[in-house]
Amino acid sequence: MSRRGGGARGTTATVDRRDAVAGFGIPGGGAGPGIPGATRETGGGGSHEDAPRGGDGGTPRGIVVVTDRRQARQPLPEVIGAAVAGGARWVLLRERDLPRAERLALARRLRELLAPVGGTLLVAGPDPLDGDAVHLAAAGPYPPPALPLVGRSCHDEAELRRLSTEDYVTLSPVFPTLSKPGYGPPLEPAGLARLVTRTPVPALALGGVDTPERVAACHAAGVAGVAVMGAVMRADDPAGLVRSLVAAVAETTVDGRWAG
Repeated sequence: MSRRGGGARGTTATVDRRDAVAGFGIPGGGAGPGIPGATRETGGGGSHEDAPRGGDGGTPRGIVVVTDRRQARQPLPEVIGAAVAGGARWVLLRERDLPRAERLALARRLRELLAPVGGTLLVAGPDPLDGDAVHLAAAGPYPPPALPLVGRSCHDEAELRRLSTEDYVTLSPVFPTLSKPGYGPPLEPAGLARLVTRTPVPALALGGVDTPERVAACHAAGVAGVAVMGAVMRADDPAGLVRSLVAAVAETTVDGRWAG
């Protein structure tokens, strides 16, 4: 069941930072105090309802692992299995160049890895691959498909103003990234913080967030979580890296919420 409201949203809509990041559950420490069924009002009178998902409810939060099999040092299911063992509970499947049958098989395998920990697989593009959660590019499609969970990549205020019924956004690139050299210019934490105040839905920081220190900097900017791709894919020890990032999340939370 969708959390999306039907009203139009004003272009200056914002949400309270504490609301946008509430319920930031920490794997191993239990779910955060999310508010399933609660409604988050947006600036134009629409609403979003946080339905339970992925074991701790609502939209993506904490550490979200983004796939890229070309950078992976091991077969992708092994990397994701290790990331899940390290505490990842959200995974975004890219690999959009694969034939649909192969990508569907991969999605099913990743869901099998996430299921025991109550995790959720997000799928890049409008085809949910037999699931119910997608992440869309800034370029489209518009309007978003009618699915229970829809995210959108955004990079500036103009793209944020195009949002309608999306449930969350990624904001990128925050830092220079090895995965996309020259992509940017990077927002840096100050630019990230500015965009966070402009988005009516929870935001994830993306791009170069590959150390606990950068996780903390993104936390200070007010995001609901961070998305990490290349650092996890290229890691000799994906579980250890994810574990260190999850620990950084835990250090910046109080009772399941971002501190501050």
